[in-house]
Amino acid sequence: MFSSVRSAAPTLRRAYAAAPKVSAPVALQTLPGKYATAAFTSALTKSAATLSQVESDLTTLAKLIENKDKAAAFLENPTLGSSERAAAIKGLASKIPKINETTLGLLDVLSANGRLTTTSEVIKDFIVLSKAQKGEVEIIVTSAEPLEKSVSDRLERALKGSETAKGKTVKVVNKVNPELLAGIVVDFGDKTIDLSAASKVNKLNGLLTQSV
Repeated sequence: MFSSVRSAAPTLRRAYAAAPKVSAPVALQTLPGKYATAAFTSALTKSAATLSQVESDLTTLAKLIENKDKAAAFLENPTLGSSERAAAIKGLASKIPKINETTLGLLDVLSANGRLTTTSEVIKDFIVLSKAQKGEVEIIVTSAEPLEKSVSDRLERALKGSETAKGKTVKVVNKVNPELLAGIVVDFGDKTIDLSAASKVNKLNGLLTQSV
C-alpha cells in the first residue's frame, strides 16, 4: 500500500488502512518496484477491474512519456514546487480518459516524496507485476546486434526452462543496443544479468583506475 512507501497523503493512508491485505505476485526490491507494488496491491485490493483500469492508465502515461508529450515533461523536472507539480499532475490527468483515483494517488505520492523522475521505472515494474499476476513473464534480451534465429531459439528454450519461467507463459523480446559491443543483457522483473562485453570493459577500466 502507498503508506508503505511513506506517503505524504494522509487521505490515501486512511482509505487503504481498512482494506484487506493482498500480495503482489513477485517481490520487487528496487525503490521504483516498491512504489509499483504499493499501487498494484492498492488497485487489486479494490477489484480486478480497478487493477485493469490502472494498468490501462499507466500504459497511456508511458506512451505520453515516450512521445515526449508536453503534459508529461514536468516529470523530469525536479525543481518544480509542490503547487506547480500539483497543477502539472492535473493537466497530465486530463490526457488520460477517466483516470482512476489509484493512478492519481500514485502520482501524488511520487510527487510528495520527490520521486516523479522515477515514473517510467515505476510503470515498467507495475506492468511486470500485472503480467506476473496473469501468469506471464516477459524476458528482455538486449544484444549489440539482432540475434540470429538459431541463437535466439536456443536462448529462448533455456530461459523458458528456468525456475523464473516455471509454470508461466514466457515471452522473450530481443532489443538491440550497439553500445553493448558484444554479448547480451537479460532483464526479467527487477533482475538483470549482464553478460555484455561493455560491462566487462567497464569492470576492467575500474580495476585499472584503482590500481593507478
